[in-house]
Amino acid sequence: MSRGLSARAHSKVLESATELFADRGIDATSVDAIAVASGVSKATIYKHWADKDALCLEVMQYVHEIDGGAPEVDSGDLRADLVAFLKYEPSRRKAAIIKKLTPHLIAYSARNEAFGRAWKTRVMDRARASLKLLLRRGVNRGIFPAVLDEDLGVALLLGPMLYRHIFGSSVSLDWLAEGAVDSFWKAHARPTVNRREPRQLRKESPK
Repeated sequence: MSRGLSARAHSKVLESATELFADRGIDATSVDAIAVASGVSKATIYKHWADKDALCLEVMQYVHEIDGGAPEVDSGDLRADLVAFLKYEPSRRKAAIIKKLTPHLIAYSARNEAFGRAWKTRVMDRARASLKLLLRRGVNRGIFPAVLDEDLGVALLLGPMLYRHIFGSSVSLDWLAEGAVDSFWKAHARPTVNRREPRQLRKESPK
């Protein structure tokens, strides 16, 4: 929480900014509008956030629940753990907001490289690091080869999930997560491991 700002005021600013960014987009949302919607003065907002970008970054951390995030699980079944990681979402409300925010974030980051780098560092790198740990677990247990490219693996697994955030609100999360992991598994697991048949997936993605 921003130092000197009450918990209630802090929450109202974050909630108001989140709703406005999701509904209008980042460019179209001014600090004046956030001040009016939250009932917190513009001067107070600027006292605790250097600019709109700083506030937007905290909104991203808030909706992605960075302080919580996907729990670290080791069930003994790495395939299942990978699926669970990709399926993890914050609360239903925040998940819905993320779907609305993601296209705005991508467009805004393309125009504002400094913001894009900060978003990647504060939000996206946390997910990438956690997924790399899972892949490294697979290497250490002999499931994946020692030469596995972890960065490429992360891109291959997270890419479909990002696609869903942008285009696929009607795409089944279970279907996509399981399909992404099974495709990756068949392509990269060592032959002795790969003999295991993947779980049967539905033949069609829900429309």
